[in-house]
Amino acid sequence: MKNIAVIGAGTMGNGIAHTFAQFNYTVNLIDISESSLEKGMQTISRNLDRMVAKEKISEADKIQTLQNITTFTAIEKGVVDVDLVIEAATENEVLKTKIFKELDTFCTEKTILATNTSSISITQIAAATSRPEKVIGMHFMNPVPVMKLVEIIRGYNTSDTVMQTIVALSKKIHKIPVAVNDYPGFVANRILMPMINESIETLYNGVAGVLEIDTVMKLGMAHPMGPLQLADFIGLDVCLSILNVMYDGFKNPKYAPCPLLVNMVTAGKLGVKSGEGFYDYSESRKAEKVATLFS
Repeated sequence: MKNIAVIGAGTMGNGIAHTFAQFNYTVNLIDISESSLEKGMQTISRNLDRMVAKEKISEADKIQTLQNITTFTAIEKGVVDVDLVIEAATENEVLKTKIFKELDTFCTEKTILATNTSSISITQIAAATSRPEKVIGMHFMNPVPVMKLVEIIRGYNTSDTVMQTIVALSKKIHKIPVAVNDYPGFVANRILMPMINESIETLYNGVAGVLEIDTVMKLGMAHPMGPLQLADFIGLDVCLSILNVMYDGFKNPKYAPCPLLVNMVTAGKLGVKSGEGFYDYSESRKAEKVATLFS
């Protein structure tokens, strides 16, 4: 398995492409937007520059990694004769289903189809194809080149062979694969998102402010960043989408998103990527200044 296609050049997609290319896999990075591809490649180049500066890789390694990536704006051209496709598009069930229908049409029978979804049912996505036994979840963590964990999610029909292949592949790119079952949110987000949501509820109910909540969790629970800062980093729209998937999947009110989160997403306050969430990122991408609404 040497030829990999990645669908989506956003944060997760370019991170996945970077990681495979760094381990000398041939990578086709696919996105319908040429500007997104350019931005994605610029991000990969900057991240490689940081690795060179820290002496984790050489300049020659950086050049080779970039040469291992080819960009495409058409799925049918980018998935020709690849061994594995990893879909990393927006966390939207309708969009992902559409992409997998196209992949099923354009990919050869040997191709394994993986999704980087963080919450949507693998079984449901696989049902859009004629090869559900070859569909699997590979949930990478952000930032992909740094984070070791990959949740490997087995759909109802995923074969043993595909499961073993993807676990082995994950180890080859120096990741630690953890096999989990196909339920909404899997493990990572089933535990993480209710914590983030409860942190937002705590703010919404006036128990404490943004800095106070994050400080308690950082100093008291040894978290590397507070839950509100983490929500901004993930994207509040992504958090809301995952909570909605779990709420719809389990029909349990404990997964219902906080009204404050819903309002912030509706208002376009999405966190780091929009410049404002619980913190103000207009001057720095670091969570140094609490947003005016909460200060």
